[in-house]
Amino acid sequence: MYLIIDLEATCWENHRDKNNMEIIEIGAVLVNNDYKIIGEYQTFIKPIKNSKLSEFCKDLTSINQKDINNAEIFPIAFKKFIQWVQRKSKHNISDIIFCSWGYYDKKQLTKDCELHNIIYPFQTHYSIKHKFAEIKNLKKPIGMKKALQMCKIPLDGTHHRGIDDAKNIAKIFIQEKIL
Repeated sequence: MYLIIDLEATCWENHRDKNNMEIIEIGAVLVNNDYKIIGEYQTFIKPIKNSKLSEFCKDLTSINQKDINNAEIFPIAFKKFIQWVQRKSKHNISDIIFCSWGYYDKKQLTKDCELHNIIYPFQTHYSIKHKFAEIKNLKKPIGMKKALQMCKIPLDGTHHRGIDDAKNIAKIFIQEKIL
């Protein structure tokens, strides 16, 4: 069972304060071993260190301050997310293979778990970005938009929105049978 996650986090122009980034959106698509989508999930998260989104972040993600103000903090939102994954997949979270476009999402999820004293729940992670580059014999990994173009898959939704990016990554994953 594969869980394709795309996270959006607090951010600032010129990458200032990378160590203070916090997740503000989880987008996820659950894919079974037959490459069928069995569920999609989206939630906003209220950051605790920098609760006011920068203009840069709002412009990049199209997430607005109201979305964040009305959201739950990470421990509550993440617990609900994990419960959804286990209920939908009928598997323990440690049996789920976490996939993302690159390694950023795993690093950010690990940071947020540490910040909130939550045990990071996944045993296995794959970078679809790197597996895609390997399968396509590319000299180096490419961005998701470029990969969609290579696969002749239209970009759906808004780039840099967690749920939309997760759905687009899932399309590449399924079409190319990445793992």
